[in-house]
Amino acid sequence: MIRQPAVREPGRFRRPRRRLRAGLVQLVSVLAGLGLGLLLPQISTGPSVAGTPVTEALVTIGFGTLGLVSVIFSLLFLVVQWAFGSLSPRLNLFRDDPIVWRTFAVALGVFVFSITAALVIANDPGVPVIVPAVEVAAVLLTVALMRVLLVKAFTSIQLAPTLATIAAEGRGILDDLYRRPATAGPPSATVLPTLDRTVTWPHEQATLQQVHVPRLIEAAGRAVIVLRAGIGDTLEQGVTVADLHGGEVTDAAVLRGLMTGPERTFRQDLLFAFRLLADIGLRALSPAVNDPATAVQVLDAMQSILSPLVTRDLDVAEVADGSGVVRVVLSLPSWDDCLRTSLDDLIESAARSPMVLLRARVLLIGLLDTAPARRRPSIAWRLQHTEDLVAGNFPAIWQDAVKNSGPSTDEADPIHGG
Repeated sequence: MIRQPAVREPGRFRRPRRRLRAGLVQLVSVLAGLGLGLLLPQISTGPSVAGTPVTEALVTIGFGTLGLVSVIFSLLFLVVQWAFGSLSPRLNLFRDDPIVWRTFAVALGVFVFSITAALVIANDPGVPVIVPAVEVAAVLLTVALMRVLLVKAFTSIQLAPTLATIAAEGRGILDDLYRRPATAGPPSATVLPTLDRTVTWPHEQATLQQVHVPRLIEAAGRAVIVLRAGIGDTLEQGVTVADLHGGEVTDAAVLRGLMTGPERTFRQDLLFAFRLLADIGLRALSPAVNDPATAVQVLDAMQSILSPLVTRDLDVAEVADGSGVVRVVLSLPSWDDCLRTSLDDLIESAARSPMVLLRARVLLIGLLDTAPARRRPSIAWRLQHTEDLVAGNFPAIWQDAVKNSGPSTDEADPIHGG
């Protein structure tokens, strides 16, 4: 049985996001500043002002704006990245926020405009009033962006907004990729053509950040490309990244559909959101920090992703071409992968924290209530393990929890009998 394409426009797997956009915005701002600096002084109509004071003001404002922005950026990155590092060394939300490079782009544009205009009008006795007017407007825009940037930075170093942002990134991938509700039975397997050969990674170590599905479909032709590497995997030189079935495709064509970099990103990596949340929870539970309340907040954020995820169809790895024939099979995380990444380490580390164990129990009970039958066993045994930890390490707290919150797993879950 051939399934419909799992990824449809607009989708994260159809339009990968490239960091090149930040450089392009800065280049456009520089060119705009250069063009305005050359053209505006040539305007001969309208009122004019004395040239010497304007020239001095342009030079002062240009260098002052660029210097101030550079200092503020340095301090912000130092403070914010230090705050993020205390949560997880893989957390780089502020660095990747568009407001950061847009603000710097505007500051560069103001600098280039100021210096260019100052050089053009250096020997002119009179200057069109539009030149200082544009300079004032550009500086006010820079100040407004700096204010937004500062608010964003202050928000970024707080725990609750950080958790909310990570959870929102995870739900964004979920809603974009896993759109259909879960089916009652197991998915129908597509019969693949004979395996012809494998494609290996020829370069140095890198992280698979994104997959460009249209490029892979175009490269496949009449073959089927089965990716063996998942988003977020570390690719070592010589490791198998794809299998080729039923036709010949060049290695270069397959590799052009894989976008790599030095670290994981949110764009297509659902497990990355779980990994970051688990990192924050594990650090909070470490003996050096000992902050179980933070771990409880982490579980709140995890539930906001897991609760809708448990009801969705995750079997969307097969992507068909325009004629409905499967041409690409993605390597996507399973439900067990999501549970393992998000909860297993956290539950084990919380063995001496009843607050966290009881919150994990509530989360798992909620998932068990809404999960399809085939996902219930993986939830049920984790729930049983969590209850065993609470009952074994904190018997009095466990008895009180059972009395106030209802029956335990063995009494309530038909999987365990009773």
